[in-house]
Amino acid sequence: MSSPASRPVPPAAANPINLRGAVDLSALKRPAAPAGAAPSGTPPAGPPAGAAQAGQPDAGGPELKVEVTEANFQQLVELSAKVPVVFALWASYSPESARMVETLDRVVAAYGGRLVLGAADIEAFPQLAQAFQVQAVPTAVAVLKGQPVPLFQGSAEEPQVRSLFDELLKVAAANGVTGSLDAGGAGEPEPAPLPPLHQAAYDAIEAGNYAAAAEAYRQALREMPSDHEAKAGLAQVELMDRMQSLSAPDSEALRSLAATEPDNLDAQLGVADLDVAGGHVEDALNRLVAFIGRNFGPERETARVRLLELFEVVGSGDDRVAKARQALARVLF
Repeated sequence: MSSPASRPVPPAAANPINLRGAVDLSALKRPAAPAGAAPSGTPPAGPPAGAAQAGQPDAGGPELKVEVTEANFQQLVELSAKVPVVFALWASYSPESARMVETLDRVVAAYGGRLVLGAADIEAFPQLAQAFQVQAVPTAVAVLKGQPVPLFQGSAEEPQVRSLFDELLKVAAANGVTGSLDAGGAGEPEPAPLPPLHQAAYDAIEAGNYAAAAEAYRQALREMPSDHEAKAGLAQVELMDRMQSLSAPDSEALRSLAATEPDNLDAQLGVADLDVAGGHVEDALNRLVAFIGRNFGPERETARVRLLELFEVVGSGDDRVAKARQALARVLF
């Protein structure tokens, strides 16, 4: 995409996006600049009201708002292993930008250090807009453990933002991101302790032991079959376990096999996993629905079960899941 200074990204109406999307930030990984160094490119003219300068903490509390630059971007990505970092991508030509940043500023502060806000001027830092695949400004994107999580585009009302942040913190907890910056006791109370088996699963995820995490979730489901959080957690950790053993060359070979053999069950399941993990949710769900529609017997049932598991990974409230459920019903009945 062209530099926003030469071809502005258009403003957008508020549009919530599923919390489990992902893009690749590797292009922006670089050594941190020396302290005090200015970022390359045109310096920002200054963020909208509500965005603090980098390195300038709020009075009476920790640094919960920073201006994002090339110099501090990687530090913020690293911080996302402790708390979710919400990036507000704004531009001076967008009249909605100031309102969005101000809203995010107020809401982030209310969470008492469980979130950090980074205000990013995409005219000064166009690489960030490219990496986040920004189609319009303003846009809000969170980062968890270095992985981007799309939130919404356009200005949003505080209740909508709070709802998204509540869901974001649930996803963060499921991935072991449960830290908090000391905000002097302000904001919301700390969440209640997790059930023991859920805590065991999160601890195992943090240690990279996905098999142990899956067993903890299975035990939770044996004790309480209606535990929806455990069901979703199990589906997510099983996907993580499958992805862990798949190298880049293997992924390319798998995609080639799936393209040439559309009725190869293992290939279709594998590419569906890759697509969900890479944020291409509709492609993954449509792939399995199409396979189920073409096949019968045990292979059809295996694909159906995997599709239901991916529904849990994406989230039952997601519009893409609702559409895929309707498509599944059509091919089954």
